Amino acid sequence: MKTFAIFGNPVEHSKSPQMHNAGFKHLNIEAQYIKHQLEDGTTIKQTFLSNHYHGANITVPHKEHAFKNADEVRGIAKKIEAVNTYVLENNKVIAYNTDAPGFIKAIKSFGTIKTALLLGAGGTAKAIALALKEKNIEVTVLNRSENKLEFFKQHNIPNYSWESFKPKKYDLIINSTSAGLKDELLPCPTEILDSVLSQASFAFDCIYGKITPFLALAKTKGLEIKDGEDMLLFQGVLAFEYFTNTSADKKLVESMRKGLKGE
Repeated sequence: MKTFAIFGNPVEHSKSPQMHNAGFKHLNIEAQYIKHQLEDGTTIKQTFLSNHYHGANITVPHKEHAFKNADEVRGIAKKIEAVNTYVLENNKVIAYNTDAPGFIKAIKSFGTIKTALLLGAGGTAKAIALALKEKNIEVTVLNRSENKLEFFKQHNIPNYSWESFKPKKYDLIINSTSAGLKDELLPCPTEILDSVLSQASFAFDCIYGKITPFLALAKTKGLEIKDGEDMLLFQGVLAFEYFTNTSADKKLVESMRKGLKGE
């Protein structure tokens, strides 16, 4: 039986195992998908190989370490410099980023978006920023401090720290930080959020399975809100295709969605 895993810290909240295991069951594939709490991201490749995993997903905070440690990086992940999927291929660790296309699929339901403000500057933010840029959506990145903004500068993506930011109108506000995951924190100061949310139409949070304080605030201002469930599903389906070398049809996607929801 092949074993797959999700690496993260924390990882106990992850619903990836129930989603992928539902996919394996649907296709009658002898495989299991488990959670792997990883403290030290620099050991990710070594841990992946020593546990004889055939594939893995990578979540916060290890996506950049996973990029640096892979034997080969493919697709948009080369630009993003962060990966969320490992696949064992001819004893080599091949890395992909399925967050970027997964996010674009997830926001389709909002309709036309021309401008976006992205909160946070981690691996997920890098994927989202480049995905938006590829779709000709003007994206601006806002992070607590300057020291994580160099990547966005290199890609000519407007970026600000909380101190230097001057709010303006954006169609979509995205939270890519972990604020609200295990606490009741907002991703940036209330005065900034009040200003940008008051002028926006949509709010998206990469955190899934709960209405975060960020989404709750957006809802009070009349925005259409969405959590990260669809992003998780669609990036998971793409990763599953890499894991199994199959092309997902509607029935597989639906079985994985049901798994994700615990149905």
